[in-house]
Amino acid sequence: MPRLGMVDARFQSYNVEMVEVTGGRFWAPYAAIVEGEDRYQYRSPIDLGNPKLRMLAAALGPAYVRVSGTWANHTYFSDSDPAPSAPPPGFTGVLKHQQWRGVVDFARAVDARILVSMAVSAGTRDAAERWLPDQARRLFAFTKSIGATIDAVEFMNEPNAAEIGGAPKGYDADAYARDFNAFQELVREVSPQTLVLGPGSIGDKPGSTEPLAAERLLAGTSAGVDALAYHFYGAASRRCSGDTWWPQTRPQDALSEDWLGRTGQSFAVYRALRDTFLPGKPIWLTETADTVCGGNPWASTFLDTFRYLDQLGRLAQSGVQVVMHNTLAASDYGMLDEKTFEPRPNYWAAWLWRKLMGETVLDPGVPIAPGLHVYAHGRRDAAGGIALMALNTDRQVERVVTLPVPSQRYTLSADDLQTAKVKLNGTLLRLGSGGVMPALSGIETPPGPVTLAPATITFLTTGRL
Repeated sequence: MPRLGMVDARFQSYNVEMVEVTGGRFWAPYAAIVEGEDRYQYRSPIDLGNPKLRMLAAALGPAYVRVSGTWANHTYFSDSDPAPSAPPPGFTGVLKHQQWRGVVDFARAVDARILVSMAVSAGTRDAAERWLPDQARRLFAFTKSIGATIDAVEFMNEPNAAEIGGAPKGYDADAYARDFNAFQELVREVSPQTLVLGPGSIGDKPGSTEPLAAERLLAGTSAGVDALAYHFYGAASRRCSGDTWWPQTRPQDALSEDWLGRTGQSFAVYRALRDTFLPGKPIWLTETADTVCGGNPWASTFLDTFRYLDQLGRLAQSGVQVVMHNTLAASDYGMLDEKTFEPRPNYWAAWLWRKLMGETVLDPGVPIAPGLHVYAHGRRDAAGGIALMALNTDRQVERVVTLPVPSQRYTLSADDLQTAKVKLNGTLLRLGSGGVMPALSGIETPPGPVTLAPATITFLTTGRL
């Protein structure tokens, strides 16, 4: 199998929203939403010291943990301890010293590096609405004072939705370039080893003429960018069903070629921008899930696992270095239940990828075709071996792949696609007694045809070839 390239050792990563760290109003569970009423619900700060959460996150390491989201654009980092009980004017949330220390301690415990974005709301600006670096400088200084490093930064969350994110009314590409360049100068001064990512836009279309299109943002800032970052969601969730700004999706379409192919369509836009403005620089997808607005009701079920793993396979083949799932443990798209931290199907899928799929990306010689998507990497747990991932996205028809060598088989399936209970080789995946991870063992499979049941995902690993 020809070698296509390499992905970052932390290719498979995740988000912990800033509003999770501080506590605040985030997307409400569907059961709590009354039609026509608020789509948000207050939640207390996440307990990043929880042993179960740390054990499960560590099983996905090494990784990046991104602390950002729209709420980060409005969050005040206190210059005192204790912090003020209410945010100062121009902010909507407060990040306390002990909360940020909790992020740092969590990252250390689970082998994660930290990516964060900065506040850009009215409280960070002078009378002329220019961004001031005081808040960012304070966060860097405190992080250094506790012996830690911010490994990567984005200036703001989704600058092409700048006003939604707290930027001044009428904010345009020239204002963004002015502010971004002040930001990257600060980073080079106080933490020169930190990677600067940008622009972190979402939903750009080829040849867009929008005032804050990524093409315009990059034109004025590319000299200070170490890697191109972008966000991707295939649609809006049911929480946004009253909105017309983004099409919805349906569970019956979740295995369709159109739905799964949207990952590649979005990537093609940003790859072209990278090639124009940042030739040779890496590409990171720093926020993604099935849908915006907290995910669809089936985001927590096996149905969404096809989207998640197919996305990892496609983007690794395409050269994306890091993919950050939103979120680790918040709302319906969380890999873990936000109250119990019980693993959902996407968590088990992430765990299998982490255990089996290495950093070397290979060409399996099987093009993506309707009903069968095959991806190949060097095997993570055995030098010289190969790990294949084959997705049968047909709900009714079996597919077959043929291997000329013996392999170990790991098949994910579910009795109902819209269930949170997923099986590995026919056995329900769950934590063992005392909350320990299950043993991972494959089924010995002889050379020859391997049958893939409808709507299943199969990993096949070989020894040294």
